[in-house]
Amino acid sequence: MFKPRTFTPDVPVRPLLTRADLWLLLTIIGLLALVVGIAERAPATVQGPEISLSLSALPFYAIRSVGRMAIAYALSFLFTMVYGYIAAYNARAERILIPLLDVLQSVPILSFLPVVLLGLSAILPEAWAVELTAIVLIFTSQVWNMTFAWYQSLTTIPRELREASSIFRFSRWQRFTTLEFPFGALALVWNSMMSWAGGWFFLIAAEIFTLGERDFRLPGLGAFLQTAADAGDLNSIVWGLLTLIVVIVLLDQLIWRPLLVWAGQFRIELVERDDENRSWLYDLLSGSKLAAWFGHVIGRLNDTLLVWFGRRPAADPYLSGTEKSSPIEWLAFVLSVVLIGWGVFSGGQLLLRVPLEQWAMIALSVGATMLRVVMAMILALLWTVPVGVLIGTRPAVAAVLQPVIQIAASIPATALFPVLVLVFLTVPGGLNIAAVLLMLLGTQWYILFNVIAGASAIPQDLRFTTELLQLRGWERWQTLILPALFPSLVTGLITASGGAWNASIVAEYVVFNQQTYQTIGIGAQIAAATEAGDFAGLFAATLVMVIVVVAINRLFWRRLYRLAETRYRME
Repeated sequence: MFKPRTFTPDVPVRPLLTRADLWLLLTIIGLLALVVGIAERAPATVQGPEISLSLSALPFYAIRSVGRMAIAYALSFLFTMVYGYIAAYNARAERILIPLLDVLQSVPILSFLPVVLLGLSAILPEAWAVELTAIVLIFTSQVWNMTFAWYQSLTTIPRELREASSIFRFSRWQRFTTLEFPFGALALVWNSMMSWAGGWFFLIAAEIFTLGERDFRLPGLGAFLQTAADAGDLNSIVWGLLTLIVVIVLLDQLIWRPLLVWAGQFRIELVERDDENRSWLYDLLSGSKLAAWFGHVIGRLNDTLLVWFGRRPAADPYLSGTEKSSPIEWLAFVLSVVLIGWGVFSGGQLLLRVPLEQWAMIALSVGATMLRVVMAMILALLWTVPVGVLIGTRPAVAAVLQPVIQIAASIPATALFPVLVLVFLTVPGGLNIAAVLLMLLGTQWYILFNVIAGASAIPQDLRFTTELLQLRGWERWQTLILPALFPSLVTGLITASGGAWNASIVAEYVVFNQQTYQTIGIGAQIAAATEAGDFAGLFAATLVMVIVVVAINRLFWRRLYRLAETRYRME
């Protein structure tokens, strides 16, 4: 009797921390200590801009906000392409780049927003420093899940397709344009949508930032909404939210939905689908002569790049061989040594200023935040997996729910936190419940968008096969859906986990109606140290969070990532 292979993960055993992890952690510590040292020399007062509540200013503010998002996304996309490609195809670089990616996505950027901003304002003109900080903040919210998705796509390309590209003697550029980028296009589009949705949260946080006598606000939708809320102008708040929703819907209809339809043609399947995604703009452009001319120009550009990069066949990236250290590697080594030396000296001085009682509180806070992160992740999994599979496998449902999800994911979770505080404040443990819900609101979308991407990439012929075998219910989930989703699900969980730890900074410490509400947690420790200007406490709490999150990534998430690469590759 036929017995299908079911979803039973067998996690490979790997060391918790390697020498590369420890070296990178020390380098990051040195970099953070350097930034903290510069921040202490920032100007004492900063004059902010005047934010107009005139409705005629809304289009200008919307353009400024979208412009910052677009610049940050362009940088994120470029970083994703280069970083993910090197990490996937260079074994030596992978041993450094992937642990570094774990460390970087684990750094709670919200905790170091004031430090980075003060550091840049100490060495750059104020206007440049504020704009650059906003772009950096948005960049860090967009880039990690895109990079992980691109890396996961490159490492899970079916072996027979890689062998075919070698047989046809594809150059590197031909392999990229005909195999690698098409294979990862669908995951990149969905994660780009998630990046834009998450970017709105960090954009608004950057546009409304103030610190004591320093006003770092930026003209944009976030500053408009904050100014309207401070003035109690409900009419302006409604118009600001409507403008944000209109921008999100326009982006969905004019950019993301056409890109989804375009990326859908690259699915690996032997049977054509009857229920493909549709886009009115994509259909319109398909019959446009201007679009055809533009496609011809892109084709000519591709031919030029092919000549420029050469037609020499690319070597198999998975063949092992000896690699010599390049001058860039030696330069990176020297810089890391300098940063480590600075970290030991400057960071050590900061850590010695932290009393033992505060260290004990930080240790207790880490455990409390970890429990909230686990609860938020479990709650997110319970609804995002079934809903994501429904949307990813039913284009008719996706056409209705995709704009709704885009809008819901783009609404800053912190805007809802005062409501959650008021609702749960009278309930025993209510602030803990509100903190878990805010973490859930900030991280569930990473899982949902990756599940949708994984479900929509399941080949139609495999679905037909499960129907012919009469697999139903849980047996079908074990045999087809969960194994197919596993790589995308792990990517979503890794980024969601990092996002939950980051969200703890605003979830565990909130100032509302001139009152401060705080619960035990590492995020509250970081927020309180930031509010008090305690750079030593901020550095200690942030450092502990980074180390804990990196350890979790290496102990658990990275092992699941390796499992996805080896056992659940689509081949």
